[in-house]
Amino acid sequence: MPGVTAPQRARTSRRPTGLPNPPMILLAGPEKSGKSRVAVEGTASELLGMTYWIEIGGSEGTADYYGRLPGANYEIVNHDGSYQDILDAVRWAVAQPPAIEGKRNMIVLDNGTNLWDMLSDEQALYARWRAERKAQEQRRRGPNPDLPVTVDHDLWNRAKDRWGEILWHLRRHSGPVIIIARQELVTSFENDKPTRDKTRKIKAEKNLPAAVDAIVELHALGEAYLTGVRTLHWDVTPGQNERFEDFSIDALLRRMGFQEAAATRQVTEARPEAYLDEQQAQQRQREDQGQARAQQADQRPKLTGDQAVEMIRKALADETDPEAALQNIREQWGVVLLGQIRTHTEQWGEMSGDDLITRSLTYAKGRAEWKRQQVASGQQEEPTGPSTPPPSGGQGQGEPDGARRHQAHEPEPSAEDEVPPPPDPEAAEPPLGEVPEETSAAEEPQDVPAAPQTVARKTRKRPNEDRALKALNAEADVQARIRMMTVGEHLGPISEEGDPSMTVLRDYLQKHRTAIIAQLEQEGQTELAAYYRDVTVDPQIQQRFASYFAGVPTGQ
Repeated sequence: MPGVTAPQRARTSRRPTGLPNPPMILLAGPEKSGKSRVAVEGTASELLGMTYWIEIGGSEGTADYYGRLPGANYEIVNHDGSYQDILDAVRWAVAQPPAIEGKRNMIVLDNGTNLWDMLSDEQALYARWRAERKAQEQRRRGPNPDLPVTVDHDLWNRAKDRWGEILWHLRRHSGPVIIIARQELVTSFENDKPTRDKTRKIKAEKNLPAAVDAIVELHALGEAYLTGVRTLHWDVTPGQNERFEDFSIDALLRRMGFQEAAATRQVTEARPEAYLDEQQAQQRQREDQGQARAQQADQRPKLTGDQAVEMIRKALADETDPEAALQNIREQWGVVLLGQIRTHTEQWGEMSGDDLITRSLTYAKGRAEWKRQQVASGQQEEPTGPSTPPPSGGQGQGEPDGARRHQAHEPEPSAEDEVPPPPDPEAAEPPLGEVPEETSAAEEPQDVPAAPQTVARKTRKRPNEDRALKALNAEADVQARIRMMTVGEHLGPISEEGDPSMTVLRDYLQKHRTAIIAQLEQEGQTELAAYYRDVTVDPQIQQRFASYFAGVPTGQ
């Protein structure tokens, strides 16, 4: 964590023991160079108890035959040839107690080359299966069965993880471990160009030489070379391959100080899975917090549409700051909850509680601007009288006579600038068939000019709103087709009470974008995924996805 310098846990330190680890030895050499025979002869060492032999693949099959060698002392661990059963055989061999008290068991893995070849073949088969499944999902032709399929990096990493799990269990063993591997003569390269020289290469996972304590190469029968060792019990010349005369496993173990080796390998393994555990713990913590918030939300008082309208009406009647009162309602109940409830007013019709607050904020701002214009046009102070907006009718009905007289000399505001009337749940509609009683000219006051008639504003959609709604509907169609369902099924969660508002539709589509982008990237549609990640509103989105729905590959 950046900036934290103090240790976050209590720690201790210790002095080194000076004891060697139980050795892991790599026997490498070309075919028929005596690798398995040397390992079998090593099982007769007086330093060892029982040896457990794990034979993997190949056509050699020498484990049973070499059992007739004098002094051979080992048992073959059976398995069915699958990775999981081989791994369990290794677990079983590591868990066996010493057959002879005071003498440790040895494990022989014959051989590591066949194990790595099997793991590579596993990923090649999985890569072909994945390519066929992807082609079937996209309704395209599958890969050519006569050509190899490219094994992606994630699959090679999976093979390395499975190989590493075998070595991890072998490192838990308290005795020596012998890993047999083939070695080949290959052309040496210099600056990425082949040369005339030859070099020896071990056929196994490339990090195997670094994982063992000693490397012995058998160039031919009886010709052994020590090419790498980790020991302080033996004077070795650095940088040179040393000929090992009269090589045997017993002689190598004694020269490496196996007699005084530690009970277990003294090493602290790296734990990359701890990061995943940490992330899962954080995820569980977030889920617990979400459940706690959900429980708190369930314990809160329920809000109905009529209650929301009443609160908004009272907020509009606030003489101090109606805009702040409206914002307080939104903060108290939350945008999500207000967007879910339905409200109905006589003036504005049916909409969500959040949309009603937005409309009321627009009205409150327009009313405040109207008052400022009144003061700026000649009045020294704001007009007195009821400050609550009129429940129905035009804007000027709730203002005093002085304000109406002033408005009579001002030009009528345009329909675009007109402030809509506020919501009022208590306003009752006039009975059908009745009309307001007309006032005769004799009954009208003659000394006060009549207030101008205000024409009720008709609700209509602006061209920009039409285009935005059209683009959102097009995006909904694209999302539904990618999810392999109809638009009605896709929008079902927000269409239970009728067509959703444009705000609700926009938020719903935004919520599904992440999953759609992830699906496009998984299918290899990188260009479409990048376009969909950056686009906001595009009426032509269906044309952009036309090739995708037609099965034409893009972005590959």
